[in-house]
Amino acid sequence: MSMIRDLRAVVRPSRVSPRKATSAPSASYDTTRDPATPSAVVDCAVYRDGRRLVSAKPLTPQEAMRQVRRDGGFVWIGLHEPTEAEFAGIAGEFGLHPLAVEDAVQAHQRPKLERYDDSLFTVFKTIHYIEHDQLTATSEVVETGEVMCFTGRDFFITVRHGGQGSLRALRHRLQDDPELLAKGPSAVLHAIADHVVDGYIAVADAVQDDIDEVETEVFSPGRGGVSRGVDSARIYQLKREVMEFKRAVAPLLRPMQLLSERPMRLIDPDIQKYFRDVADHVARVHEQVVGFDELLNSILQANLAQASVAQNEDMRKITAWAAIIAVPTMVTGVYGMNFEHMPELHWKYGYPMVLTFTVAVCVGIHRVLKRNGWL
Repeated sequence: MSMIRDLRAVVRPSRVSPRKATSAPSASYDTTRDPATPSAVVDCAVYRDGRRLVSAKPLTPQEAMRQVRRDGGFVWIGLHEPTEAEFAGIAGEFGLHPLAVEDAVQAHQRPKLERYDDSLFTVFKTIHYIEHDQLTATSEVVETGEVMCFTGRDFFITVRHGGQGSLRALRHRLQDDPELLAKGPSAVLHAIADHVVDGYIAVADAVQDDIDEVETEVFSPGRGGVSRGVDSARIYQLKREVMEFKRAVAPLLRPMQLLSERPMRLIDPDIQKYFRDVADHVARVHEQVVGFDELLNSILQANLAQASVAQNEDMRKITAWAAIIAVPTMVTGVYGMNFEHMPELHWKYGYPMVLTFTVAVCVGIHRVLKRNGWL
């Protein structure tokens, strides 16, 4: 157990809030394709006794596998968005199942775990939080990518799609812990699973901030103490982004449960225990995301109700002023008729009396309406 005692410390440093993320230092290999080279293989290394073997020149996957079969250890190959032709040779060399190869090349897969004769095929959805100064009706909040993992007895292959989800820093940390890497490909699979789920936790915290901001705006009192809500399109957009987040998290529940509960010959028993922690974190994030969806539904309904209340308040004010204006309109309308004999028409104080009467009635109506909350 001493070999994996620091397992959590190895993978936990990847949990960095998207709002405070910093770029990792450059290294001799990266997980983004070099535009100058046609190969999708961005890193290929042989590990023996938990240590990366240094070679005079970069190894091809075929050379690395021949070396592993001759001297032992395992090979870890990283690819970024390979084409079918680029992946065909690797698939043939490692005996990967055609259905898994097709999924890895085409991408756009649900998170899942599939077992084939001599390998496990795992799909993870990576989530990246997109920074924005202000949430608008067109703001992108989360961006998704994919990491596919082929786990064998003596090989581990990662196929990454999307501009986010780099595994470079994770590989560095694993290489700094030879005792952990000595556990083989299953240790790498756990580290990637934990790395991806830690990203979910950080993004969930950032999305929570956006939801809190919208909720505060919806329930903040506006002018006159009446909240007029916010643009409903902003809430709809945030809800759509949460749904995308949910589609990445929810399908991963079952694969993590299988990896943590069901014995598998390709998963080291000591490593399998740590998949329980990952499964717990996935369940927690899933509960958060479901809560986000329900909360946004409530916020949307409250926002529509606030807008309706504000419109009713406006209509009451308009109606109240219309009632006040109706008094002088009626009086002037009566005295605007061209009749010869009208009461007080030729009286010296008739005009002041009519004005006084009109003002008094208007003031009385205003006081009554204000006391009843219409003004």
